[in-house]
Amino acid sequence: MAARPFRRFSARVRSALGEDARGIRQALAALLVCSGGDLLAGLSLSKATDQLRLLPGLLVLVPAAIGMRGNIFGALGSRLGTSIHTGEFRLSRRRDTLVGQNIYASAALSVVLSFVLGVLAFVMASIFEPARIGVADFVIISVLGGVMSSAVVLALTLAVARTAERRGWDMDNVAAPIVTAAGDIVTIPSLLLATLLITIDSVPSFVVPALASLLAAAGVSCGVVAWRAKFPILRRIVRESVPILVIAGSVSLVAGVTISERLETFLALPALLVLVTPFLEDTGALGAILASRLATKLHLGVIEPKARPDRAARTDFVIIALLAVPVFTLLALSADLVALLTGLASPGALKMVGITLLGGFLAVSSAILVAYYGSVATYRLGLDPDNAGIPILTSSMDLVGSLSLILAIAAFGVTAGGG
Repeated sequence: MAARPFRRFSARVRSALGEDARGIRQALAALLVCSGGDLLAGLSLSKATDQLRLLPGLLVLVPAAIGMRGNIFGALGSRLGTSIHTGEFRLSRRRDTLVGQNIYASAALSVVLSFVLGVLAFVMASIFEPARIGVADFVIISVLGGVMSSAVVLALTLAVARTAERRGWDMDNVAAPIVTAAGDIVTIPSLLLATLLITIDSVPSFVVPALASLLAAAGVSCGVVAWRAKFPILRRIVRESVPILVIAGSVSLVAGVTISERLETFLALPALLVLVTPFLEDTGALGAILASRLATKLHLGVIEPKARPDRAARTDFVIIALLAVPVFTLLALSADLVALLTGLASPGALKMVGITLLGGFLAVSSAILVAYYGSVATYRLGLDPDNAGIPILTSSMDLVGSLSLILAIAAFGVTAGGG
């Protein structure tokens, strides 16, 4: 009798693999690309320990800035994926086209939310720890870093959509991980590059407040123009996205505070700092794949927006769980190897694997719940789950992922003393 539930589960796993084996392979390949890119981002963060000590509030901004790129362009990828499924995708920069309006909306959101995030990061850092950099500094770092990274990620998202349409890829499986990896790779270096303006002594004192004022004006202007745009798709994306993205950014800032509070542990064992970015982003990418698949199925009527998930939704849950095991295992081993090759202190390969799998189990379990009920709730409210699902999911995972990782680190007895 005890073996019967296991046999039923095994049969369901085989059914999920049989029905969507190609999609699983696409998603796994994209997630591995995502992990590789995230490791580079984590390595760049681990090498910035001097800047983190000099600008302690900066770590509060990092998860939120990375998450915002994923939120904006992951949602863009999800919308483009839906347009491919419905046969409406035509690559164009004209503002009266579907893709053109998506491009302008994403660009406007990048500027607006980077400005808002800079202000909120200053407030959050001031509340939870003595902020050694001012609001003007935060605005400059956030907006300049955000604009530089957004330009790269936007171009890549459009390239992935065009390739997916031509080659018959499922955009829902590949967009979120690839966009996430690209955002991670370029966002941290962009933020660190932007800090040069406020750390180089040769920069005249009037430059920082003047530039911050200019960027603030640009952020407000972009928001007003986009909010009142005459193009309906652009206007709807901006009006639905801004409130959700502000909430999402605030949640991600709390995640940054959570990590910043344990800064000494991460600085003592920089291998864990290498792990932070890919762990958070892989958790978000797994949830974003699920959110994208659910959004498409809701639009197509394959699943019903109800409290008890349909069989098709439960099959997607199984797929995400299956993907998580190899992704987190390889992530831990890769992070430990990177630390070994670069001379960074590590708690050891076994502890890295244990921390990542335990933290990943906690985080992905939450991601499944948030992705499903977030998509269902937004659909029932008459909102587009492509606009809301991924931001809700990834910001939640920034916080839940941070807490899960810290709990797992504590469970394995790893401390600032290098335990």
